[in-house]
This record gives sequence, C-alpha cells and structure tokens, in this order.
Amino acid sequence: MSAATDQPIKASTMPVSDLPWPLLHSVAAVADAPLTQIAERLRDALLPYLGSSALVIFTEDCTGRPQKKAGAEEIISRVSIAELDALRATLSDETPWFGEAELAGRPRAALALKHASSQALLVITDPQPADPGHNAELDLVRYLWNLAAKRIQEKVADAPPSYLLESRAASAERIRVTAELTDLHSTTLETLLAALRSSQLDNAVARTTVTDLTAKALVKLRTLSDRTTDLVEEPVAKAFERLREDLRPLTSYSGIEAEFIEPPLNGRALPGEVAHAARAVVRGLVLAMMEQPEVSRIRTQWDCDGENLLINVRDDGRGALAADAPSISRLDRRVQALTGQLRMDVMPGWGADVFVSLPLDLPTRPAGDVAGWNLAARELEVLQHLAAGNRNRTIASAMGISENTVKFHVRNLFKKLDVGSRTEAIALAHNHGLR
Repeated sequence: MSAATDQPIKASTMPVSDLPWPLLHSVAAVADAPLTQIAERLRDALLPYLGSSALVIFTEDCTGRPQKKAGAEEIISRVSIAELDALRATLSDETPWFGEAELAGRPRAALALKHASSQALLVITDPQPADPGHNAELDLVRYLWNLAAKRIQEKVADAPPSYLLESRAASAERIRVTAELTDLHSTTLETLLAALRSSQLDNAVARTTVTDLTAKALVKLRTLSDRTTDLVEEPVAKAFERLREDLRPLTSYSGIEAEFIEPPLNGRALPGEVAHAARAVVRGLVLAMMEQPEVSRIRTQWDCDGENLLINVRDDGRGALAADAPSISRLDRRVQALTGQLRMDVMPGWGADVFVSLPLDLPTRPAGDVAGWNLAARELEVLQHLAAGNRNRTIASAMGISENTVKFHVRNLFKKLDVGSRTEAIALAHNHGLR
C-alpha cells in the first residue's frame, strides 16, 4: 500500500447537532413538493431569510397552470400572465433584478429571477430587506429557486396521466374563456369606436383622444388573447426545433448520428401537453436506443395529419430493444394518458422502429366518478352550476341561498379539488363529464 493510501481519512469537525437542520428540512420540502404546492414550499423556505408579501412562479412548462402562487390573496388572485411576461422580457439572464414592476394591477417593489434553461420566472413582491444585494441571503434565494425550477421541469416531464389530462382540460378551458372575453370586449369597444367616430357628435378633440385610447385598448386585448393562446398551443415546427435542441447534447458526444425529418411548416399547432409529451417520448426513445450495442444512427420524424401528431423513431442497431422494457412501458403509459398509441416493431439484425400517434383534440369523456372528491350535496350542486358557466348571483338565485354562501361553497370546492381558480375547477369538472 502506498504512503498516499496509508493516510487515515479525517472526519468532519462539525458536530451533526450544529448542522442547519431547519434549512436542510426546507430544501428537502422544496425538492419533494408536488407541483401544486411548490410555490408555497419555496416561500416557506425563504421567509426566515427574505420576507415577502407574495411569491409567484411563471412557467410555460405547465401549460394548464402556468402560475404557481403563495402569499397575500390580493396579489396572487390578481397578478396576470401579461404582467409576468412583461417583467420576464426585461431580464436578460439569471442575474437577480430588483425594482418596481406592474403586478396585480399596480406598481410594486419586487425581486425577480429567471431560470436559464426553462425561462421560468420567480417574482417575490415587497422583499424584506428591500435590496439584500449580493449577500448570503440572495445566494440562498438563487440556490432554492434553481432547485425548484429544475424540479418543475422534471415533474412535468414525468407527469402522471391524471395531471396531463387535467392540465390539458384547463388549457382548453382557458382558450374558451379568453375567446369569450375577447369577443365581448371587442364588440363593446368597436361599438364605442363607431359612436365616437360619428359626425353627429361634438367636441372633435375629445372624440380623437378617446378614439386613440380605445384603439390601443383593442390592440392590447387582441395581444393578450394571442399571448394566452401561445401558452397553450405551440406551432409544430417550433415544437420540433425545441426537440432538436433538447437532443443535441445527447447525441453530440455519443458518436451516434442523429437524423431529423421535419414536419410540414403549415402543420396544425400542437396543444401544449401534446408538444411536451411528444418531446419527452422521443427523448426517452432516443436514450433507450442509444443504450443498445452497435447503434450508429437514429432517425426521428414528425408529421401531422390535422387530427394527430405522428412520430416515428428508428435506429440501425441489431434489434435488441425489448418492447416490454420498463423504459418503454413508462413511455407507453404517457402516450396512453393522452389517448394516443405506441407501436414498436423490432427486427432482429435490423433495428427497432417505433410509431407513436398523439391526438390533437381532447376526447370527450362520459361522466366520471366524482365520489373521491368527498363533496357534500350542496357543493356538488354548486360545481354543476360552475360547470354550466353560471356566475355566483345566478347560482345563489337558482339554489335559494345568498351569494356569500355560494362563495363559501366555492372556497371549499377549491380546497377539495386542489385547484386555484374557477377556470381550473370548471376544467376539472368538464374532464369528469360534468356540464
């Protein structure tokens, strides 16, 4: 044995009792948090070091629930995607930003950080101290945020079937609600424009000023509608390009040639969950194929027939990929979660050929079993009214109760369904056949 290996290994001089156990427990809580609680866990972990009125995460990886929030209700209930998107656009890299931003309808002091790989945004309102600078507290914020952002990416990539279905339903509901609001406000504003442009009205200056303001409001409304649609749909060509970027690090140093057959540029846009699932499935297939011996080339092709995204991944190996392998079974379950199909042809001596079909439209579902929600009879009745599109006043009148009682039932519904808004509750109800 050499002199180097004869040296005894010295143990750490720090007693276990001196370790920062509260902080370590907080780190573990963030790492283990479900998607619905990750904002709350992150805020709890940060509060001993950085006070705040609210914490908001904005991530496009979760198309059904792009915002994850914790803190003051007057902030988390009013902050909008447009405000968060505007703030994110001002951040050039992962450097923390301190300043005043329009959030929840008014300027607020905020700390903002962007995650480089996912472009997710963290916003902490009214941070205390107001500007901690580059000190230990800020380093901790950056560390925990980086951990949370990566966990969100991992959890979305490995999302269970229930999450995928509910997220997709919420996405569809958001499009529907946005379209209705756009039509409503556009009609109102266009009528106002017609009246103000009338030659029968006096005060030309007033007409000109109001006309300009209204025209700008129309443009902003249309922009918000388009932005919301962008969050839940992704052009097929853009989705495929993101796939190529994802796979480049996997194949660059493996010696395996990656061939990509691009989809038609005018193909139908993909729902967010389909785009995410498609990339995850292809990544999984490529990794499984790379583990085989004698694979030198993997070809990936996407196509779109207007109703389905069609995926084909093929290798030139010796056909050693097993259809019942755990990695393939996991991918098959993910495909089935979106009512898709996965078929694999293994040709001994000639490689594996995998075909995946993912429907672009959410299938209609019969009324599902909602007993697991443990809803009281009144709560179920309120949920049915919400699913029908009724507002609180209409629900109160139909049920013979006060609006405050309706609000009480709605709050209970949110807790039992684990949702954060009426839109999500309606989407979940529709997904279980309640209309």
